[in-house]
Amino acid sequence: MLTDQFDLSGKIALVTGASQGIGKGIALGLAEYGAEVILLYHKDRKQAEGVAEEVKKNGGKAHIFSSDFSQSDAAQKLRKQLGQKKKLPDILVVNASVQVAKDWLTMAEQDFDFQVNTNFKSTLFLFQEFIPKMLERGWGRVLTIGSVQQEKPHPAMIVYAATKSAVDNMVKNIAMQVADQGVTVNNLAPGVIGTPRLDEPVPDVDERIDQRMTTPMGGIGDPIDCAAMALLLCSDAGRFITGQNIFVDGGMSL
Repeated sequence: MLTDQFDLSGKIALVTGASQGIGKGIALGLAEYGAEVILLYHKDRKQAEGVAEEVKKNGGKAHIFSSDFSQSDAAQKLRKQLGQKKKLPDILVVNASVQVAKDWLTMAEQDFDFQVNTNFKSTLFLFQEFIPKMLERGWGRVLTIGSVQQEKPHPAMIVYAATKSAVDNMVKNIAMQVADQGVTVNNLAPGVIGTPRLDEPVPDVDERIDQRMTTPMGGIGDPIDCAAMALLLCSDAGRFITGQNIFVDGGMSL
């Protein structure tokens, strides 16, 4: 039955940046369909604990770990921690990212390094640490969370947008290499989603550019919109989908 293909019972899902926003929505969605979830956060443990409580209240299992992906050894440390707990994931959702909103002429080297290390470099290291075990098992799902800015970059997000495009390219590269070994690798690119990130200050842009960044469907999306697509791509229902970039953006990328 089709419903059985969405069943994640017996699977362990690691979701980075799971304490709020899109990461929280995806973690709750995967847990709802039976996955045991590992909630990774950076700063706010209380928020992560709140998500874990929601999971457990609905009969699921959740574990909390912290990590800072701006540090080059973060992925390796995380794998060692999870290996000691015997919680290596079948599903890896790379959602955590940072953005520094500045005009391209004022973007400093430390701003560049911070975003590239956290958003792009760490993604490769997470792949290196967790995909090999999936290949041994003959089953795995890897999902990176990109951005509509891959298609329509905001003028104040030049480095952030570039890192998201780079990750999408890497997804295609790795997906091609592991496609015949039971592991899929995809990129989900949200548009404007109702998360705390919307409250972060962003420099104004020219009206002529702002008009190009509207959402044809109107309004903003909800994390559950991303969670629904993530469930498809992280379950057996998405077994024949790999190396793809899928926009969940209300048409903003058009």
